[in-house]
Amino acid sequence: MHTVIYSQAARKDLKSLPGDLSKRIFSAVGAIKKDPYSYVKKIKGSAKCPIHSLRVGDFRVIMTIEGDRMIIFVIEAGPRSTMYRKY
Repeated sequence: MHTVIYSQAARKDLKSLPGDLSKRIFSAVGAIKKDPYSYVKKIKGSAKCPIHSLRVGDFRVIMTIEGDRMIIFVIEAGPRSTMYRKY
């Protein structure tokens, strides 16, 4: 089972969302702890530190998954229309 760590930016993003939506995102991230690779999509980027995206309705959660240390590091969460611009 993986451990989930939220970055400061991800916490800020989740606080700015409506309460029911942020609960859905927390729940979705918690649900993928056992086998995250079957639920996420890899985003193009560095091979050393691949970035993944989890879809929660019209919103996306950007994260890295460190398999050897069993950690899911949530980087950002927000609407699909703005999430992929940085990556």
